[in-house]
Amino acid sequence: MSIHHLNRQDFNQFMVPVFAPAQFIPVRGQGSRLWDQDDKEYIDFAGGIAVNALGHAHPIAVNALIEQGQKLWHIGNGYTNEPVLALAKQLVDHTFADKVFFCNSGAEANEAALKLARKIGLSKNKSKIVAFNNAFHGRTLFTVTAGGQPKYSQDFAPLPAGIEHVAFNDLNAAAAVIDDQTCAVIVEPIQGEGGVLPADLEFLKGLRRLCDETGAVLIFDEVQTGVGRTGALYAYMNTGVVPDILTTAKALGGGFPIGAMITTDQYANVFVVGDHGTTYGGNPLACAVAGAVFNFINTADVLDGVKQRSQQFIDELEQLNHTYAVFQEIRGQGLLLGCVLRPEYAGKAKDIVTLAGAEGLLALIAGPNVVRFTPSLVISEQEISEGLQRFGRALSQFVAVHQ
Repeated sequence: MSIHHLNRQDFNQFMVPVFAPAQFIPVRGQGSRLWDQDDKEYIDFAGGIAVNALGHAHPIAVNALIEQGQKLWHIGNGYTNEPVLALAKQLVDHTFADKVFFCNSGAEANEAALKLARKIGLSKNKSKIVAFNNAFHGRTLFTVTAGGQPKYSQDFAPLPAGIEHVAFNDLNAAAAVIDDQTCAVIVEPIQGEGGVLPADLEFLKGLRRLCDETGAVLIFDEVQTGVGRTGALYAYMNTGVVPDILTTAKALGGGFPIGAMITTDQYANVFVVGDHGTTYGGNPLACAVAGAVFNFINTADVLDGVKQRSQQFIDELEQLNHTYAVFQEIRGQGLLLGCVLRPEYAGKAKDIVTLAGAEGLLALIAGPNVVRFTPSLVISEQEISEGLQRFGRALSQFVAVHQ
């Protein structure tokens, strides 16, 4: 059977029903454009949920994959390899960290960070983890419990114990629960799935101070904000607040699955051989692609370009909103942007994204009330404008239906 005869109905027949994908099926991409089975063209503002940092089929990533694919694919963790060592050195050289653990996803990176935090606390009988409402840290049982969205965890009880949630950006609430029994505080510098909501600078500074006072480790989940997404290599670099542990994935591989937990020698050396592991983590193919993508993004040209593109997005979105008055706020940082619906349109973000798809634009939601954009970091100015023209047509239809 040719794969070209497969269609959206085959998804319903063969796939476990945990996703509700669009009716069209993309089959090829180039840069920030995609084409579906009917050869309809789309501009991609979704970026594979902040993954495709260089768009589709970028030669930097493709060439690295082809070159490594002709050499060494996989050997397991009984051996090391050159691409993983090179990528680890890149991360250490350009961040606060001294050591790196590689895995395959953001959830796995957060799982490793939370396990490390629990072991760090073990000698002092500290096990409590403090997290925040509306956070999202992954779909394993541990990370989905740390996430502050009960809709993702409530059906899977009993959940891991010892995790407390408080309001995001509420330092007083955090101070009330971070104590001498706390082994870790985990926070996103910008809540992505939770609505593209940036953390206040004073909130992050306060968390750092509270962790220092109580001996807790501060974990930054930068799965969505990392590798150039905010206009800095990592979002913590915009804040002056340095975490003890940082997790990264999504854009790190530019589309090839890879994640990492990075930390200092002080904490990394609490783990010993056998404490944690992964079969695929540090895979040569993934690390070769990630090394090339990371090196390309970690330049002034690309990072400054993210800030310029961000301003273009905001300016043109505000012009659209002046016309259609659908959003009460445009928020975020860099090319992680959220358009927050006005109260009268509450719960309708998915409707707008569906209309945008019909107009040839891929976009995302971040909860029921926020339309999210996470495009390629090197998307062209012309593609931004053209994509937002398509978005404007979707907004026009949306308003017409809801007037």
